[in-house]
Amino acid sequence: MKYKAIIWDMDGTILDTLQDLHDGINHMLTSNGYGERTFEETRCAVGNGIRSLVSLSVPDGEKNPDFERLFGEFREYYSAHCRIKTRPYDGISETLDALREKGIKMAVVSNKIDSAVKELAAEFYPQLDYALGEIAGVPRKPEPDMVLAALSTLGVKKEEAVFVGDSEVDVETAKNAGLPCISVLWGFRKKEELLPHGAKVFVNKPCEIIKLIEG
Repeated sequence: MKYKAIIWDMDGTILDTLQDLHDGINHMLTSNGYGERTFEETRCAVGNGIRSLVSLSVPDGEKNPDFERLFGEFREYYSAHCRIKTRPYDGISETLDALREKGIKMAVVSNKIDSAVKELAAEFYPQLDYALGEIAGVPRKPEPDMVLAALSTLGVKKEEAVFVGDSEVDVETAKNAGLPCISVLWGFRKKEELLPHGAKVFVNKPCEIIKLIEG
């Protein structure tokens, strides 16, 4: 076996969360008299956590005098509505089952709110050994801290692990943590969007990850 552990991204990698995020953004905007964002605009804005998502979605971003209130409204609304339209990607659960049978340890790290990450992981993927979202005092991806915390919890060296994600943030996170990266092509970014950021290994279906893990 080439690797002993996988660190997964969540949004766009193991869960299709985009519609709930998009609905939450538009609920926050329209409730405050702003126009809606398109689905494509939300797709391009995700990846760096919900603060960044809100900043890219509201007029004037963090310079907006109401930004903190708007951010708080989105955070509260999304926390209560993060499972309305969110769904697993086809083939992920079966792939996780196969990897567990092979003794692979697995964790998910995400820039999403920690409570939502843990709730969604428990709901959809009990195969995961550990789930970590954004918490105070731990720098978000692409800083390596969350990945290193997950590896420590799993008891695995970084030389024995691989990172799997769908965005440029994940490519940069893997690089900063000293892990190889597998980029999935069913998520929120296209191959041509990932190549300029150094992505080199791509998969079109979850089952392809098993062969890469086996080497």
